[in-house]
Amino acid sequence: MTEVPDLVRTQRESYRGAIRMAQAAGAAAEAAGIGRDVVELVNVRVSQLNGCARCLSLHVPAAQKAGVDDARLHLLPAWREATLYSRLERAALEIAELTTTVPAGAAERAAGVGLDAGLTEEQITAIEWIAISIGAFNRISIMSGHDARWPED
Repeated sequence: MTEVPDLVRTQRESYRGAIRMAQAAGAAAEAAGIGRDVVELVNVRVSQLNGCARCLSLHVPAAQKAGVDDARLHLLPAWREATLYSRLERAALEIAELTTTVPAGAAERAAGVGLDAGLTEEQITAIEWIAISIGAFNRISIMSGHDARWPED
């Protein structure tokens, strides 16, 4: 197998920029009243969509620490069919998926989903920035060949 360059090690300032983006997105979510549990649900779902083992290994435990119960984590790939997600969580997951997959009309659809759920512009854009941020980290980890890193039992 070909050795791949580690984007973190070789481009530290670019990586620091990604960290600053994630911190700003997290602060915006908090300021908009989006709880850490919803932020971590978005982080996990986007990481599932992008197939990032490293980010899943970090954000599943973070979601649990933020109060996301096992049922919501286990059913996350089928969240549309599960009734246990709140209106906010459902809107956040839909907005995150649209931001990640970017189908035609994604911006308008995401805004509509958020407004239909009673979210403010600040909440909608905070969720979009969280999805954009974790998506960037997914790509950094995947392209660097980072492996999953589970906490010791």
